[in-house]
Amino acid sequence: MARFLGPKGKIVRKFGENIFGLKKFDRLLDRKNYKPGQHGQSRRRRKSNYAMQLSEKQKLKYMYGLLERQFRRFFKMADKMKGNTGLNLLILLERRLDNVVYRIGFAPSRMAARQLVSHRHFLVNDRIVNIPSYLVKPGDEIKVRDQSRKLGIIHDSIKKIKGDLDLPWLSLDKATLTGKFLEIPERDQMGLVDVKEQMIVELYSK
Repeated sequence: MARFLGPKGKIVRKFGENIFGLKKFDRLLDRKNYKPGQHGQSRRRRKSNYAMQLSEKQKLKYMYGLLERQFRRFFKMADKMKGNTGLNLLILLERRLDNVVYRIGFAPSRMAARQLVSHRHFLVNDRIVNIPSYLVKPGDEIKVRDQSRKLGIIHDSIKKIKGDLDLPWLSLDKATLTGKFLEIPERDQMGLVDVKEQMIVELYSK
């Protein structure tokens, strides 16, 4: 499946959840709390267990902007790690550089963060990293390059942050446009309340 480039509002309505975290989608769901399409309001059939598992996987893929091959690779990595596979998967996804850039507040969305990383706008520990899937480690410092410090998209995104970050495993210095990945987040610190990662594990374990 190719990466979805259509209206994100359709995806939000498909899952009935604001998986992208943007306020405009909260307003959209208030107005249209049913699935898109001609028969959106009449689709009330009960989902099978397989359909719910598949939906959880698709939801997480859309949320992080991954293709099936990329997502499966992360799942295999999570499965080989010690501990809970579902939690390991979420931790790996949260450690992606594009996600960390978004979470720190340097970009308004993960898609924008991916593009900024690919265009070499960030340093990790004073080295340019242009691979969105690069896995950040505890203690790593993410900084906006000197040549990129005047980018409007970065400053507009930073201005939306009032006070400290809500995520205790990340820090941000607005004055120097520097962030830090402090530690591996706990499950309840990720803000992924509606994600049922165990269903994804069950899907791939069949």
